[in-house]
Amino acid sequence: MSPDFDEIIDRRGTHCSKWDAMEGHYGVSPEDGIAMWVADMDFRPPQSVQAKLEALVAHGVYGYFGDPSATNAAVAWWMQERHGWQIEESWIRYTPGVVTGAALCIHAFSEPGDGIVVMSPVYHAFGRIIRAARRVAVECQLADRNGRYEMDFDAWDAQMTGREKVLLLCSPHNPGGRVWTAEELRGVADFCARHDLVLVSDEIHQDIVFPGQRFLATDLAAPEARERLVVLGATSKTFNLAGHHTGHAIIPDDKLRQAYSAAMAGLGISGNAFGMHMIEAAYSPEGADWVDALVDYLDGNRRLIDAGLNGLPGVRSMPLEATYLAWADFSGTGMGHEELLRRVEKQARIAVNHGPTFGKGGESFLRFNFATPRARVEEAVARLQTAFSDLQ
Repeated sequence: MSPDFDEIIDRRGTHCSKWDAMEGHYGVSPEDGIAMWVADMDFRPPQSVQAKLEALVAHGVYGYFGDPSATNAAVAWWMQERHGWQIEESWIRYTPGVVTGAALCIHAFSEPGDGIVVMSPVYHAFGRIIRAARRVAVECQLADRNGRYEMDFDAWDAQMTGREKVLLLCSPHNPGGRVWTAEELRGVADFCARHDLVLVSDEIHQDIVFPGQRFLATDLAAPEARERLVVLGATSKTFNLAGHHTGHAIIPDDKLRQAYSAAMAGLGISGNAFGMHMIEAAYSPEGADWVDALVDYLDGNRRLIDAGLNGLPGVRSMPLEATYLAWADFSGTGMGHEELLRRVEKQARIAVNHGPTFGKGGESFLRFNFATPRARVEEAVARLQTAFSDLQ
């Protein structure tokens, strides 16, 4: 049975951040607003996940989780089957999500005052955990060349001071939606080698890749970087399971894995039983079929919102190769940030992520989450056309 992504599921009043918290964050009421901000989807996960949870509830005992071997096997199977990446199960560690995994890397591989390199504009949680850990965010700005982000290693080399210890890579990139090429990933590995940086690759969006593109795991593109590489991922973005708060770190190098494990032990981190079972159910043949259907559906939503945004005078939606997050540049409208928000949030009643929170280069952008039933995307486009109709 094919998943029904067109089904409108009312998430209001369920303590979900995306709908129940948007009025507090953006002043957009869930009664008449459209939630297009935080990166989760308005879709149910595969039936395999639902069945696994129902079996756990039927059993009725919710004790500590023990043997991770089935979960490890599922992660290894998925990486091999979907991405051609053969890993050892012993490389895997579990954390309460990718953000926590990145924070653990910062604590394990750097000290307060050290620099943590990010490629901005980039996922806003990176900056938050860097500041909270009393490290310094070193923003290496991506070059926007003809509406496409590219890496600028010459400029970034000149920024390094020797105090930098870790580079956080977003692959595929959030918010720009780039799928980095093998050459670009090798360039990142070489950059990290030149400056003796631990390379932490956040690959959480690896499965949401559109036709004509192919995601390449950093370890496959640059095997020479293994001695300094940590790969972070999760089922949360792919299958809409963010509430399970379970992510994985894949660390081929023994010394790095030991340091990471020590940081985990120092914080008393252990697995979420529900999350571990959900990973096993999601990373399965049934889950793979569901993802194929999801990406096809999201591709239709992508084309719809791109056409709507690019149809607004002075607005340019960056061509998206991956993720379900449209990244739109409003600089051509000549409007300031507050005027943009007035039109989008107050007039169109759409809650979106604000570009400046993603760092340098994001000042004129807004990010739109289109992982929602198509009727909502159509309504959002219509509202935007009305809100900017005086520019037509």
